[in-house]
Amino acid sequence: MDFRKTQYGRLWSIVWREICTFAHRPLLLFTMLVAPVACMVLFLSIMSDGLPTSLPAAVVDEDNTATSRAVVRTLDAMQATNLVASYPDFASARRAMLRGEIYGFFHIPKGVTEKAIAGRQPRIAFYTNDCYYMPAALLMKDMKLSSELVGLAITRESLYGHGLTPRAAMGVVQPVVVETHPLNNPELNYSAYLNNIIIPGILFLLIMITTAYTIGIEWKNGTQRELYAMSGYSSTVALVGKLLPQTLVFSLMVVFFDVCFYRYSLFPCNCGIVSMMLLGIVTVMASQGLAVFMMGLFAGQMRMAMSACSLWGIVAMSITGFTFPVTAMDTPLQWLSWLFPLRHYYVIYVNQALNGYPVWYVWQHVVALLAFMLLPLTVLWRYRVAFLKIKYVP
Repeated sequence: MDFRKTQYGRLWSIVWREICTFAHRPLLLFTMLVAPVACMVLFLSIMSDGLPTSLPAAVVDEDNTATSRAVVRTLDAMQATNLVASYPDFASARRAMLRGEIYGFFHIPKGVTEKAIAGRQPRIAFYTNDCYYMPAALLMKDMKLSSELVGLAITRESLYGHGLTPRAAMGVVQPVVVETHPLNNPELNYSAYLNNIIIPGILFLLIMITTAYTIGIEWKNGTQRELYAMSGYSSTVALVGKLLPQTLVFSLMVVFFDVCFYRYSLFPCNCGIVSMMLLGIVTVMASQGLAVFMMGLFAGQMRMAMSACSLWGIVAMSITGFTFPVTAMDTPLQWLSWLFPLRHYYVIYVNQALNGYPVWYVWQHVVALLAFMLLPLTVLWRYRVAFLKIKYVP
């Protein structure tokens, strides 16, 4: 039997044809290799410190006493805050914040120390520019903590003056000692939290667009019948042969990402790096399956399929739940989130890599990814029609 006429022979012929296509289309290699690596290097470099530090802020100290200066020193010692200026009044500090010179400022009105000693509950204020959400939130946290610490210190000194022992005074100042233990990301590393989803999310978006493009280009070039004939008139062989080289390349990218995340950057991984690699490879094939399904729905119309894949990949970033919880969304949006492979990748990642739970705990999401992989089976009949009858519409 001639090997070239067997299913495996036809499959290898299409695979080799696709590899030769890569050599003539550098854009494909760019989307599969250069773009993912560039995104990873960019985001890991931007968040290399894990958490933004030394954010420019200012202080308006109208009280100018030993207590107010202690407040300023405490605030300046905070990790995220860098007091770069001191302004004489509120208006000057506000103008500086509007010009973007600082992200926030701490306002200590005149008479704060006198009122605190007299027990008249003085007020201090801090202002942040929430147009820059993350810097503003970090500065707000530091300013609030420093004001509370100084307030407690003033109360403690007042209790000392009334004859209380240090132990008794601390019992009044802080009757309940609170211990906080951030689990799974104790360093509050923003890079570990964001990059583990943003970078794979960009990769899966590129996978969907590339898949739709490489299939649709056959209709654009008018070679769809040639491909169909090479496959022995089997839509399955034609699609698997076209996508297999991409699957291997994108799977290698996933392995490379995981090595960088969990061996180089030392992100938390309580399930083992092999489990994350398998999860990434399954999600690669799920993303390809979704793109093949969309191309089948549009019967080989590349522009419509690529637009749909782009929209689906972009919306996935918002509906996945790593910035705004899915459980807090409206019920229809919670149901809709099941239609995005990135959502299932995120849930499995959180439960396995961060929490260290066994995979059966998220078996529904594993089944969902497998369902995306099998989704092209529902549109194979449309591909048979498209290969023989549909022409490209410019």
